[in-house]
Amino acid sequence: MSGFDRAGALERLSAEEFDVLVVGGGVTGAGVALDAASRGLRTALVDKGDFASGTSSKSSKLVHGGLRYLQQREVALVYESLAERQLLLHNASHLVRPLPFLIPLFGHGGVVQKAVARSFATALWLYDATGGWRIGSRHRRIDRGEALAHVPGLRADDLVAGFLYMDARADDARLTLSVLRTAVQEHGAVGANYAEVTGLVTDASGTVRGARVSPKVMPGTTGSFGDAAEGPDFDVRAKVVVNAAGVWADEVRALDHQGARQLLRPAKGVHLSVPADRLPCDIAAVLPVHGDRRSVFVLPWPGADRTYIGTTDTPYRGSLDLPTCTPEDVDYLLSAVNRSTTAELTPADVTAVWAGLRPLLADGHGRRVSSRTADLSRRHSVRTDPDGLVTVTGGKLTTYRRMAEDTMRQVLAVLGPECRAPTRSQTKHLPLLGAPGDGSPPDDHLGSRYGTEAAAVRALADGRPELLEPVVEGLPYLGAEVVFAVRAEMAQSVEDVLARRTRAVLEDGRAAAAAARAVARLMAPDLGWTEEQAARHADHYAGVVAAELDHAGVPAAVGGSR
Repeated sequence: MSGFDRAGALERLSAEEFDVLVVGGGVTGAGVALDAASRGLRTALVDKGDFASGTSSKSSKLVHGGLRYLQQREVALVYESLAERQLLLHNASHLVRPLPFLIPLFGHGGVVQKAVARSFATALWLYDATGGWRIGSRHRRIDRGEALAHVPGLRADDLVAGFLYMDARADDARLTLSVLRTAVQEHGAVGANYAEVTGLVTDASGTVRGARVSPKVMPGTTGSFGDAAEGPDFDVRAKVVVNAAGVWADEVRALDHQGARQLLRPAKGVHLSVPADRLPCDIAAVLPVHGDRRSVFVLPWPGADRTYIGTTDTPYRGSLDLPTCTPEDVDYLLSAVNRSTTAELTPADVTAVWAGLRPLLADGHGRRVSSRTADLSRRHSVRTDPDGLVTVTGGKLTTYRRMAEDTMRQVLAVLGPECRAPTRSQTKHLPLLGAPGDGSPPDDHLGSRYGTEAAAVRALADGRPELLEPVVEGLPYLGAEVVFAVRAEMAQSVEDVLARRTRAVLEDGRAAAAAARAVARLMAPDLGWTEEQAARHADHYAGVVAAELDHAGVPAAVGGSR
């Protein structure tokens, strides 16, 4: 259907020699792959799990400059981020949409402290000046009534006024997938998920010339659920290897640099979802966290009748593969919301949780290193080790394209003068797969997720009208999307579909778990699963989701999903 198939990718990886091999299938790695492939370089990408299965599917799903970074005097980062935001609004208009943000102003006796109001006003003027205005609207102050119209649950007795400004949102996992599929389907790259790098390959001079890759058994086909080898390991030959493994970047460097200084200081960020009627909002809101010098976002899920809240920002030293949400994380977010609203949320209101890790730079990128991860820079860094391994670390979702461009400068330096690739990046005005040519994003469910590919999704239901029915109770995802995920988007497991190709697990975990068997049945014919294999994998994943919610202290709703 699409040329984006895993079997063909593994065959090419083992047989061909590449100019660039990217390790890591998050948005950073996908961005590097697209930048390299669009310059005409022979490009490959592998990930030990699914594409975007790490940080790139567990963010706050914002494409923004980062208003709070101005408080940290990161003006250059904000300017860069806002410039990239504008490019994404054009190049991926089906996935990246403008979103108004409300900053409520609270006070006593109908009066807000002048210093507080002045501080926000100054920051917002600076935000506009560094590029915020390019979205088509400058910030403005609004009265109490307009603020309550957008977020009715704000504490009216303390609410005085508010500020409105514009930023943007995106489905992070689908954006990552779109970047990678653009590289593969339109520029000849090759990418494979569930293909773990277990070692780096060097030549006689010690220069890195590729990587040892171990393909994994697809979850659901055995009792191992991805822990067993699928076939023999093989070497992927490449002139340059780029380490874009996100929070795992230090582990990749350690494959050939035992004892190397750690580049990263991971921070955990937790989000949770609640029913929209428990915390209604038609725009995003920025709520203060009392006593923590931070704020949290409250955002509406498009089309899901859910509101999500995030994020925490705490140091993390556990397993990079299994960050979890704890009852303390849930309490932190609910307490912050309850202090500014009358929602009186409890863990019983929570329908989903997710925890991700930010790959923050350990050295502060030239700034004083703080004990608070919230104060660490969100800038990125690119370095080339003496053996030629290029590593890109840090950064944020919004700036993935710029990170890739900076990475490719060092890649070209390693490739040397014999490389005939363009020295300038080709991605600045390169539409992503699915972006409508006229820049007008579709508003219906499929159009807003697939853009111009929506027709191909609908076509799967020709003669199978049941595929136009939702597969998860209370959520809009269709059976046709499950089939498309397998045939066109390299989904290999129920988790791939429920957590990343759709966002069902992040919106209503228990409803998604209840739909796992139905999803597995739709996937089975294309993946060659028997009925027993499909049921086993579905039940395994449903148990994983239930355990995550239980670990977070989120009770099951009486009578099933909320």
